[in-house]
Amino acid sequence: MKKIKNVISLLSLSLFILSLSILSKVFNSKFVLESKFCSPSQQEKVKPRFFNKIILTENFLKKAVAKSVFKKPLKEYEFECGKYRGKLILPATSDPKSFNPILAKETSTTQITSLLFEGLTKVDPKSLEVLPNLAKKWQTQDGKTWIFYLREDVKWSDGESFTADDVVFTFNDLIYNPEIPNSSRDIFTIEGEKIKVEKVDTYRVKFTLPSVFAPFLRALSQEILPKHCYYHLVKENKFNFSMGLDAKPHQIVGTGPFRLKKYLPGERVVLERNPYYWKKDSCGNRLPYLDEIIFVILPNQDTALLKFLEGEIDYYSLRPQDLAILGPKQEEDNFSIYNAGPSFGSNFLVLNQNPQLNPYTKKPFVIPYKLRWFQNEEFRKAISYAINREEIIQVVLNGLGVPQYSPLSPANKIYYTFSVTKYPYNPTKAKKILQKLGFSDRNGDGILEDSQGHKLEINFFTNGDNTQRVKIATLIKKDLEDIGMKINFLPLNFNNLVNKLVSTFDWEMILIGLTGGIGPYFGKNVWSYKGALHMWNPTKVALYEWEKEIEDIFNLSAKTLDEEERKKLFYRWQKIASSKLPLIYTVNTYSIYAVREKFGNLYPTAYGGAFSEVEYIYLQK
Repeated sequence: MKKIKNVISLLSLSLFILSLSILSKVFNSKFVLESKFCSPSQQEKVKPRFFNKIILTENFLKKAVAKSVFKKPLKEYEFECGKYRGKLILPATSDPKSFNPILAKETSTTQITSLLFEGLTKVDPKSLEVLPNLAKKWQTQDGKTWIFYLREDVKWSDGESFTADDVVFTFNDLIYNPEIPNSSRDIFTIEGEKIKVEKVDTYRVKFTLPSVFAPFLRALSQEILPKHCYYHLVKENKFNFSMGLDAKPHQIVGTGPFRLKKYLPGERVVLERNPYYWKKDSCGNRLPYLDEIIFVILPNQDTALLKFLEGEIDYYSLRPQDLAILGPKQEEDNFSIYNAGPSFGSNFLVLNQNPQLNPYTKKPFVIPYKLRWFQNEEFRKAISYAINREEIIQVVLNGLGVPQYSPLSPANKIYYTFSVTKYPYNPTKAKKILQKLGFSDRNGDGILEDSQGHKLEINFFTNGDNTQRVKIATLIKKDLEDIGMKINFLPLNFNNLVNKLVSTFDWEMILIGLTGGIGPYFGKNVWSYKGALHMWNPTKVALYEWEKEIEDIFNLSAKTLDEEERKKLFYRWQKIASSKLPLIYTVNTYSIYAVREKFGNLYPTAYGGAFSEVEYIYLQK
């Protein structure tokens, strides 16, 4: 009965909000949410109030939704001593691909392996700075030769001691092994050369780099694996098949706060407390507190929402449309919603500037006159000015987002700069730019033509399985048609979209996104003109001088140890990207989490999620 009630409630609220949206257009009112981005320390805890007053004004949703959410999180690391008990139940929208952190990098796997394995360093989820982890400290004189001092109290989840042998094994026998496919090898290959990794003694490791590599410490969050468990598998050429989904729990050995207890395909992954975990709380108690973490495998996010409403899972990552449904239920259903601010990801348009011929058809990948449009930065600026980002934020994101104009999100507190070229919605300016470029409606059909009479018509793709992105694309289509373009919107499944983007190159304009991260250098595969994801120009040859400048910025940043100088370099990169617009950024969504009000030491962040320091989480009641 409760399940039926919740489904009806879900549908009713959705229809109610849809009705309000329609009415708002009639009365020409705006739904402007009060909760623009603020840091967690600025957010106030407010009581839920929804449907208190059903008055259609521009403040309605601000009162009904925005002020009903966003509980104030803990201050930095004010973790109290908890109790040993309880479990945390989380949703997973697909099965893991394996339990091998070296081979697999997809989220369905890493969300689990990140709890089983650790690196020498870690990233502070709040400050985003690099912190000691399995290594307690390090030394370097020249940025090329590094000595890492390992913690002497760390044990593997099978009780064996963690030593320098494990670090050397992970790099020399796993990462640098050509028979083991892994993306980490590219990161730790500097100017075409490997890093020399040597054991100094039981608890010291020496890294000798071929040249200075500034992101080195951040890269050392790379998971370390135990030599005593996997060395023989490497020698027998069996490592690539180890730690699979058919592995026994005792065969998955790490230093993380949890270890594998059970995996039921299509149903759940159960992790249990690692009794040998090295970290302790301020009272001297060994962490973690929780007995178990259970990942319930669900088919999609809609199912996860229903499971959360039923109380069957403890956490849910909200989409903007979910806020109106969950906001008024917080007190009744005993959960709180946290706004961690802008996410690290992005959504952007990219135009195909590939000048090459298709080797099979001998025809250009892009029609020559369209290529001239796309390669003109003024044309790209017209598109950016035509996009109504605020409308996207209000209509698609329910006010829970910010405009984005450059590669980095405001969530990146280390390298983000506000000083970039911005393109506030200005269709009049967009039309004037196109007019200067020679576009006009020559036959009165409402569609512009270029100086040669070609219609300004563009085929527009995105992944149709992402409903939010489809909604954004639909609004962009409308915006571009409003300035005289003809846009043929063609949603595809994600795999087909990516295949067009990086393999067949038969596309004109795409809306897609990247998850983002902290260190800009690790996005070099997008921004280097030699990179595998240099989407607008896959030729491996720079088309523009600014592409060469960006290449130089990334190369120099890797050799610059002075953090302030590195910031200046990445500020310059963002300014170039926002001015030249190889990628036309749209909006950035907030990271919003709903969590049951039964856990202590919650510290939600955009980088670390709702459970940034999961080893400190404990069941309060």
